[in-house]
Formats: sequence, C-alpha cells, structure tokens
Amino acid sequence: MLPVLPLRDIVVFPHMIVPLFVGRDKSVRALENVMQDDKQILLVAQKNAADDNPATEDIYEIGAVGTVLQLLKLPDNTVKVLVEGVRRARVKRYTDNEEFFEAEIEMIDETNVDDEQLEGLSRSVVSQFEGYVKLNKKVPPEVLGSVGQIDDAAKLADTIASHINIKIPEKQELLEMSSVTERLERVYSLMEGEISVLQVEKRIRSRVKRQMEKTQREYYLNEQLKAIQKELGDGEEGKDEMRELEERIQKTRLSKEANEKAMAELKKLKQMSPMSAEATVVRNYLDWLLAVPWKKRSRVKKDLLEAQKILDADHYGLDKVKERIVEYLAVQSRSNKLKGPILCLVGPPGVGKTSLGKSIAHATGRDFVRMSLGGVRDEAEIRGHRRTYIGSMPGKVIQSMKKVKHTNPLFLLDEIDK
Repeated sequence: MLPVLPLRDIVVFPHMIVPLFVGRDKSVRALENVMQDDKQILLVAQKNAADDNPATEDIYEIGAVGTVLQLLKLPDNTVKVLVEGVRRARVKRYTDNEEFFEAEIEMIDETNVDDEQLEGLSRSVVSQFEGYVKLNKKVPPEVLGSVGQIDDAAKLADTIASHINIKIPEKQELLEMSSVTERLERVYSLMEGEISVLQVEKRIRSRVKRQMEKTQREYYLNEQLKAIQKELGDGEEGKDEMRELEERIQKTRLSKEANEKAMAELKKLKQMSPMSAEATVVRNYLDWLLAVPWKKRSRVKKDLLEAQKILDADHYGLDKVKERIVEYLAVQSRSNKLKGPILCLVGPPGVGKTSLGKSIAHATGRDFVRMSLGGVRDEAEIRGHRRTYIGSMPGKVIQSMKKVKHTNPLFLLDEIDK
C-alpha cells in the first residue's frame, strides 16, 4: 500500500528528480503521511489538468514510485516537495481512505532484448538528442553531457523522455511501455517529429529576423538621408513638397491602378535626391498624372430640336450634312453603349468642316478642342513621349483634356490627310 499523489501537467519518470508545488488538502495530507513512514509515494498524472478534485477514474493507472527527498511548508499553506522517481508501478485498486488517495500497487519489471540491438538504438537516440538540444534552446546544454554518460538503456530512455517537449498523453504512453526497446524507438520517433517542427520554427524566425533587419536598415538610411538634407538646407522644403503631393494624390479621384502607380512613384521620389535628373522626371510625371481631370465630365445635351436650331443658326444650307449630324446625335442619345463616336467630314478647304465641328460641340454642350495635324510627322506628339526622354511630355490628347478640364470634350482632328 502506498499513498498516491495526483499530478497536473507533468509525468514523473524513474531516475527523474523534480520539484513539485502541492496545494490540495488530500495531496498535502498524503505527503505528511509519507514523511512519517518510509518516504515512498506513487506519483501518477491525472487525465484532466483542470480538474481540482479528481476521482480515482480520472487518474492514470500507471505511474512512478517516488522517494521524497525534501519537503518544505510555505506560508500560504502549500507545500514544496522534491521527489525522485524510482520504479514504474501499476495501481491494482484504491483503498477506502477518506483522508488521501491510497492504493495497492504492483511493480512493473522492464523487459530487454539482446544487448547489440539496445546498444545500436541507444547510440541513435543520443545522436538524435544532440540535434534536438541544438535546436531547442529550452534544454540546458549540460543535460547533453549527463545523457552521454548513461550506460543503462532504460535510464537513458526515461531521462531523454523527461526532457522532450511533448504532450502529457505522449509522455504517459512512454511511461506505460515496459519494453526498453519499444520505449527507445518511440523516443526516437517523437524526437524526429519535434526536430522537424523546430527546424520549421527556426526557418520562420530567421526569415522574420531578415525582414526586420531590412526594415530597420531602410529606416536608418532614411533617417540619415533626412539629416543630410537638413544640413544642406533642403530637408523641410522637400518634406513639405512631398506632403503636398501626397495630399493631392488623396484628393484626386484617381482609378485604382492610377492611385497605386502614383503612390509607388511618390515613394520612389521620396528616396531620391531632389537634384537628380530622375527626380525631375518622376516629379513631372506625377504633376501630369494629377493634372488630368479624372472622372470629371461635362454634361452632354440630348435635345435634338435645340441642336437643329444651333446648326441652322451657325450655317446656312448644308441640309444633307446637318440632317446626317442630327441623325447621328439621335442614335447617340438612344444608345448609351456607343464608345468613341467618330464623324468624318470630307470636303475642299473653306466649306465649313471646322465650324461644323464647333457647332456640334455647342449643340451637345461639350468643350471644343481643335487639333491640327497638318505637318505633324511624329506620332509621339499625339500619343506622348516615353518618360526616359529629357523634357518628355504627354500627347496632345492628354494636354487638351488638361486644358479644358473635362475628359469628354469634342476633339476635331483637323487636316488629318496632311
């Protein structure tokens, strides 16, 4: 018969010395009884650590018989006790003792196989444990030295099992194994799984550390750049300019793609020296990007009678031409899906093609933009130049939109044949 001490969140193995803090009345009385006798007690883990008052069925059947080495009563009525696991034991039955848990136990003998197999397994387990200790900083390095000096395979398996960071049911499973060979194999496989997890954790930690170092480096360099700019006298001015640009980007109703591009260019500009040619190119690009009247459209008139009156007032005759224009405006007013509507006016010089364009703009309430293409030899003048060229500018289409402050003016491409 031995008193039983239920343990929370710990499994005590043979040859393991561990301090325990005991606060439950039954457990304290069990320890007091032990100190009067031979200082032997059965240390068994309970199945649910949160259970303050476990019943006998809530405690595992197999535990370790331990010797109480030291007992110290604390001022808060709890007890600190130092115990050492001695042998495995199984609970046969519990007695009717009301004061504390007491049970009739039987010792479990360990079964061994041939020495050669045990020797090979022991070496593999020690080698694996070395790798585990290198990755797991929670295990003190001196443990490795003491493990290397253990000759008994059973003691080796129990010592390593007590230092592996595994769950309580897995530790209990190791404690319940009477075969030393099976125990060593299980310890090896558990360590292998833990090493894989630790390696992944190490990779994640190193990746996070690299990212942190990169962020800190960028911050440090930016601070240095600000200090240099302040010394040169252009720091505050440049900062105000950047802040103003950022506010303009936020106020302008840009599309999602344009907003992302503008913020990327602004970030690039912040890191450049204001005196560099590249900074001038980026600044010029941002100025033009923000100067375009994004989502600003003039209201289009769809009154056909009013359009007919304006066309008649501006031009005498040209009945067929005016009739075709009104027809076109009628189709446009009925269909909202008409994109990029184009009218081609053909005729000799001086018959009123340009003035008809003005009349159409007036009749529909749009802004009028005349682009004379006579003598234009470079399509970049219409489309725009690449940003890499010094003094590059957007094309006449974008320039005209900026000028009239709307995105839907009436464009007249004059002298397109020349």
